[in-house]
Amino acid sequence: MWKILRDKRGLSLIEMVVTMVILTLLASLIVPSAQMAAKRTKELELRRNLREIRTAIDEYKKNYDKALSDQKTVQVLNATGYPKKLGVLVEGDDFGGLVKEKKKFLRRIPKDPFFKGEGDDNTGWGLRSHADEFDSTKWGGEDVFDVHSLSDGVAIDGTKYKDW
Repeated sequence: MWKILRDKRGLSLIEMVVTMVILTLLASLIVPSAQMAAKRTKELELRRNLREIRTAIDEYKKNYDKALSDQKTVQVLNATGYPKKLGVLVEGDDFGGLVKEKKKFLRRIPKDPFFKGEGDDNTGWGLRSHADEFDSTKWGGEDVFDVHSLSDGVAIDGTKYKDW
């Protein structure tokens, strides 16, 4: 009798079905949590990138004001003290000769992880100038006072990415 049981190899159809049901249940529990973790990671990256760009804009303004005050003269190179475009933070600026060397504020402009658009400036950032309303979606073009996401997505906490 034991010899017959030892020679029988493989799985029965019922064992395979039960195994597949268990694996399907486990996968249905894991996939949503993995998707949520991926979204949370992208949201953290978006917050970090916004903070990095906004800090660079603030540093630009601070350096401009310091360079202007060190000259002890009133110059109207950039009346607001904010960069004319986002690329100036990477290219560097000497503030119209107020300082000896160009000072750079970013190595590169970080991208919005939720932006899916294409084009020349595919970083995904919407710009606001100092003269724009705080919730404006169109850039006035005078300078870069703030950045925001162009994504229409909604965050885990229910807020829109473009409002961050």
